Amino acid sequence: MVSISDQSPEFIRAIAPYKTGKPISDVVRELGLDPTKVVKLASNENPLGMGQKAKQAIAKTISDLGRYPDANGFELKSTLAKKYKVNADQITLGNGSNDILELAAKAFLSVGTNAVFSQYAFAVYPLATQGCGAISKVVPAVNFGHDLNAFLKAVDAQTHVVFVANPNNPTGTFLSATELIAFLEQVPSHVLVVLDEAYNEFLGLDQQYDATQWVARFPNLLVSRSFSKAYGLAGLRVGYCVSSPEVADLLNRVRQPFNVNSIALAAAEAALNDVEFLEESFRVNQSGLKQLSEGVAALGLEYVPSSGNFVLIKVGEAQDAGAKVFDALQRLGVIVRPVGNYGLPQWLRISVGTQAENATFLEALPKALQVLK
Repeated sequence: MVSISDQSPEFIRAIAPYKTGKPISDVVRELGLDPTKVVKLASNENPLGMGQKAKQAIAKTISDLGRYPDANGFELKSTLAKKYKVNADQITLGNGSNDILELAAKAFLSVGTNAVFSQYAFAVYPLATQGCGAISKVVPAVNFGHDLNAFLKAVDAQTHVVFVANPNNPTGTFLSATELIAFLEQVPSHVLVVLDEAYNEFLGLDQQYDATQWVARFPNLLVSRSFSKAYGLAGLRVGYCVSSPEVADLLNRVRQPFNVNSIALAAAEAALNDVEFLEESFRVNQSGLKQLSEGVAALGLEYVPSSGNFVLIKVGEAQDAGAKVFDALQRLGVIVRPVGNYGLPQWLRISVGTQAENATFLEALPKALQVLK
């Protein structure tokens, strides 16, 4: 007898669902811990939470939630267009930048096509690709980062999309503006390059560049960004991209109506103008990266220098080292991110928290490492 699931395409049934960072409530429930003493450093969230301007904007919006949001996000798109000196018809809004990645896949990928991306790149790239029945061409990483020359060799007549994360999640590696432009100059003009910049606001002063201004020169470029990280709006799910009007038009054909809710639209617009909060988030992250990197190095552990708001650390040589230390840390009230699903079973990704949260992790880590002995 044929089951209902058999009616789904094989490429859909073969998808392994995306694994999120464990919420505090799950760990508290499973292990019987005191919720006030559990530290979550698993999902690259802003440890400062949400800025005051965003909170004030939310308060003003609540009274009108009986009505649908602006499906076109006029005010937010206008604010973004002014900030980045582009036209509003170049901006597409998403339910988080994750939605933008999915829209790009839906608009450009299909059975018989392929997408190129790096080993150790964001897990949504293969999921979005497979969800369209397309093939993933995974380029081996170099020093945990993108090998753009190998990307160019991997592109063929069936390649419709190339995903480039900068900084890359979960490794934190970074590509300079010079490297990216040299790459864009060589990518065939019919291939969409998705430059995923979810962690762009955390780049050091010597690393910063503005890829939104490159779209005029490279119409096949889509620059995706998020309000979930530096802006502290992870729970509201709002992201955006800048592209050519032609690409934006295609994205809007597959975008769900009202994909960004009223509260998210208002909070994101206010957050864009909250310069003080963004600067404080940057300072806290720079300090936290230093604190975590130095603390891990003092324990003699290998780590990947990061340009994001997280650090990837190697906790042991055994293939189950990451899983064991992850579990041990949870029992000590510290939630981090195992990355075995990225092909990194010996490693853990640690999000930057407050100074106190980082210290709690560094105090717990030597104890958790004892499970490997």
